[in-house]
Amino acid sequence: MTNLAVILWAAIPPLLLLGYYYYRVVFAPALLRLLWFFIAGAISGGAALGLQWLAELGFNSIVNWQQIQRSLFGAALRQLIEIGPIEEGCKFIAVILPIIYLQRRYRFRSSSILLFTIAVALGFTAEENWIYLYHGTASILDRSIGTPVHAMFSAPWGYALGVYFASNLKLHHHKKLILSALINSVVCHALVNFLSIAWRYAVPINFLSYGLFPFLLWMFWRLEKLLRRVQKQPPIILISRSWHRGLVLFALMLGGNAIFGLFLLARVLEPLRWRQFFYPEIGRFILSRFSWNLFLAILALLIYLYLRHGG
Repeated sequence: MTNLAVILWAAIPPLLLLGYYYYRVVFAPALLRLLWFFIAGAISGGAALGLQWLAELGFNSIVNWQQIQRSLFGAALRQLIEIGPIEEGCKFIAVILPIIYLQRRYRFRSSSILLFTIAVALGFTAEENWIYLYHGTASILDRSIGTPVHAMFSAPWGYALGVYFASNLKLHHHKKLILSALINSVVCHALVNFLSIAWRYAVPINFLSYGLFPFLLWMFWRLEKLLRRVQKQPPIILISRSWHRGLVLFALMLGGNAIFGLFLLARVLEPLRWRQFFYPEIGRFILSRFSWNLFLAILALLIYLYLRHGG
């Protein structure tokens, strides 16, 4: 791809998702201001890349960090003490510094601050997309599917910042909420990254990868819940009885792995030419995989509808 095509494929999916959330928020800030936060997020992505490089050098000067990362424990440790804190920290700074500056003249709603957080996270995603696509280490499909992930990571501390800055009284409790939300985001960030690389390891560790998409589905649901909360909209109540918790988990597993199955199917089909789709054996393969994952998705939807309306 040309450099322009790489930039477009890196930026357009995050910008489209930002537009979706912009129209979801009733009292949204000015679109131009939101785009400035998007650019700040992209800059924070470059800063995070530099800090990770420096962290790698620092750890390697103390221990054999490259060797440690090859083990399961080392891979998890790297995500928890390096990748998660640096990336969430850079996004956090890209949100809080402009807000501190702008609050001298403006009083932002909590919904606006959460939207600023989403904009920064999507700008971070655009910069990350550009790195992966430019170096050819990920496909357009992979990066497009992962577009909302950074926004889902940062939603807890974005919500906590919104509560703090929109409150008339800056209570100590609100500051503690920001810290706990930031830790929550770092842990979720590290866990998602770990689950996404679990397939590289031998059985039974590689089965952990089947928990990735259910967990992402839960985080997306959490983002939606927080967005409704800052807009004073009624929450979506799924759990009305204790045994419904098991059904919620089951629906997340079914729905998440249905998405995972369709994602794997798309990755298998991506290198094929369009004529090959009409080969009988390939057609049967597509039909069988698509039908099975569609069945799982419908079953998850039926459970959701039962919990939402009939439970």
